Amino acid sequence: MKMRIFAVIAAALTLAACTTTDPYTGETRPNYTGRGVLIGAAAGAALGYLTNTSNSEEGRTNALIGAGVGALAGGAVGNYMDRQERQMREALRDSGVGVRREGNDLRLIMPGDITFDTNSTEIKPQFYAVLNDVTGVLQQYPATYVDVVGHADSTGDAGYNQRLSEQRAQSVAGYLIAQGVMRDRFYVGGLGETSPIASNETPQGRAQNRRVEIVIRPHTTS
Repeated sequence: MKMRIFAVIAAALTLAACTTTDPYTGETRPNYTGRGVLIGAAAGAALGYLTNTSNSEEGRTNALIGAGVGALAGGAVGNYMDRQERQMREALRDSGVGVRREGNDLRLIMPGDITFDTNSTEIKPQFYAVLNDVTGVLQQYPATYVDVVGHADSTGDAGYNQRLSEQRAQSVAGYLIAQGVMRDRFYVGGLGETSPIASNETPQGRAQNRRVEIVIRPHTTS
């Protein structure tokens, strides 16, 4: 099972590096169409594995220890997260992604309108660069857990909104994993319409509620 997942992700990474040449201008640019197809496949494969294994704190802790990632302790925790916060804010400046500090945790808030088209679970091609920036910072700070949670507004069927929130979280987490962030750091899930941050009575409020959040938490000794 693991080998099949890694093969899909490897294929996605290979295609992510491919380019295409514009026949009119001669310009070389990324092949976003092909990349989107395989990245989507990688997301599904990675999350199929994640959702069929224990995403418990203990399981993730053991995985990090097994990978040689030491736990943080004492004042090192705050310092580690301070540095990660600074780099994340710099990387995501002007991206539309909110960065919030909550104690020693970081919360990235990705509005649905910049991440996905309406009723779609496929990441917008222009958002790949933002997720690549997130990947770069996560790889520099491996002593953290990564919780990816999707949210929806209350328009339409609650069951549909739940599935949409889960699938969008899967797309984001799968892309990050495909770029090389350690799979065992992740918890992935969806809360549907159950956790709004604004009123669902207005278009502006519903837009805020349609989002994917990434909570980055330190791997500590306690």
